[in-house]
Amino acid sequence: MIKREKYIKEIRPFYESDLIKIITGVRRSGKSIILEQIKEEISSSTKNIIYLDFDDRATTSFISNWEDIIKYVNENRSDGICYVFLDEVQEIENWFLACRSLRRENCSVFITSSNSKLLSGEFTKELSGRYVSFRIRPFIYKEIDEYARQLGKTIGVSEYLKWGGFPKCIEFSDENAIRRYLNDLDETIVVNDIIKRYKIRKTDEFRKFVNFLLICNAREYSANSIAETLKINGLSCSTNTIQKWVLYLEEAYIVDKIPTFSTKAKKQLDYAGKLYNCDVALNSIRKINNRYDLSHNFENIIYNELLYMGYSLEVYDNKGKKIDFLATKDNMKYYVQAAYCVVEDKAYNREFGAYNGLSQLDRKIIITNDDIHFSTSNVQHIKFKDFLLMNSLNHLYKALNSFKSLSSLSLVFSISSPSE
Repeated sequence: MIKREKYIKEIRPFYESDLIKIITGVRRSGKSIILEQIKEEISSSTKNIIYLDFDDRATTSFISNWEDIIKYVNENRSDGICYVFLDEVQEIENWFLACRSLRRENCSVFITSSNSKLLSGEFTKELSGRYVSFRIRPFIYKEIDEYARQLGKTIGVSEYLKWGGFPKCIEFSDENAIRRYLNDLDETIVVNDIIKRYKIRKTDEFRKFVNFLLICNAREYSANSIAETLKINGLSCSTNTIQKWVLYLEEAYIVDKIPTFSTKAKKQLDYAGKLYNCDVALNSIRKINNRYDLSHNFENIIYNELLYMGYSLEVYDNKGKKIDFLATKDNMKYYVQAAYCVVEDKAYNREFGAYNGLSQLDRKIIITNDDIHFSTSNVQHIKFKDFLLMNSLNHLYKALNSFKSLSSLSLVFSISSPSE
């Protein structure tokens, strides 16, 4: 498995801190691997390490409550700072009480969890800021490419558009095996992480809702419109129920909701926005006869890649014309359109027309899967395969200052190092 240095680099400054290190993210996104890699780094300087995996029956057979955690650590630790790793600890009731106690007893505590609810409510009240959290996501393309090379394989861009970046998928060569793994993972998330945890009684209705929502990734979100659509298909749910169920999916890190920023009042519109899947595989496994939704998966992947680069994202309402992303980082703003193809005049005019009225000084980017360059004097076009090798949108403008021709720019992207 590759070393995910981007995430470990963020966590490393806190190794010796008494702050509780919380590593969160959707199931099978690689949290446990990162925990193992951190443990391996620390083990080079000390053996005073305790690791408990609460997804392992061997662990839960002798630890059933938070007091058992404290007892086990105290019986097995040595003198000095003890590094305690608790994997999927949310399975233990009142686990945060163990964390609170251990951090007071010269322990550096690392935990993982698949649910963001642990970052709210009673937990934050009990610890009142004595923690730092880090969200782990499935692989982006550069990570997929690195891991595939380790396995002696090649994963193309088209495969990424279909099957996304859950790390384990890369180990399978057969599409049926990929589907079987992802279906089992999807069932575990829906049943264990949501239905059981939130005691949902309308399980059939909830499953139909989940199927509908995950197929509709990279689209504008409205609880009212979802309720109306489900009603047409024979499923009656109130808007309050829809909003509650969307929140459950967010808490399990299955979907993200981003708001819309409007030029009308120069403010964020809390009631409007888009929903994106944590990974496009959750859309693809719900498609039959190889009719994959590549256009929406394309936008969803650009969303995930921009997040990995460190951008905060909003939908931008340009006087009624929607720009997919207003990407902000280090006081730099980029207006980014994601369009699978703009060869046809209608698509070209729609996508480029969304920028009408913006200042010539605004940084405007369109990313497409076309091999033809469509840059204008006002909008910079990036080929999708080049975008996947970038580490920052700022590289685009640095390259444009040094290279006059787009052919030279393409060369810059192809030789840029993913580790820059």
